[in-house]
Amino acid sequence: MVEFFKNLSNDYLELLNDNEDFNVIIKVNESTSNKIFKVHSAILRKRSLYFRNELTNTNSDKNNIKTINLNHVSIEQFEIIIKYIYGGIFSLDGLDVSFIFEIMLVAYEFFLEELGKFLETFLIEEKASWLRLHFTHIYKLSFKKIRPKGYKIGVMIS
Repeated sequence: MVEFFKNLSNDYLELLNDNEDFNVIIKVNESTSNKIFKVHSAILRKRSLYFRNELTNTNSDKNNIKTINLNHVSIEQFEIIIKYIYGGIFSLDGLDVSFIFEIMLVAYEFFLEELGKFLETFLIEEKASWLRLHFTHIYKLSFKKIRPKGYKIGVMIS
């Protein structure tokens, strides 16, 4: 069997720039700016239990478009998350450790287990000293973030 995941991933990523055939609008609202993402329910439902639940509980408008508001995620965080959802890509290049930790929390919130575990492992294996140094901050953020009922974050500091 021959697998062509890179081309498949690129094709799905191109859908993010396609303003046709979308059926979901995600509004990411920061205190100083807003951004709208035009996305596809089929991809969101398949890749994320969080979005599957959100879409189930969201009514469509007259054009059969569903709108989800995300006020607790930054635009930069969501751009990374949506690229992962569509293309299965993620790069640690140029990201601050604190930001990586926050992305991990968002990944778990959106039930992106593979990404969350990857980031958790990276932080434990490569940034353990940062985790120990920022334990209080990590503890507060871990419990401050909104997570679906029954979902736990498994960060362990060695």
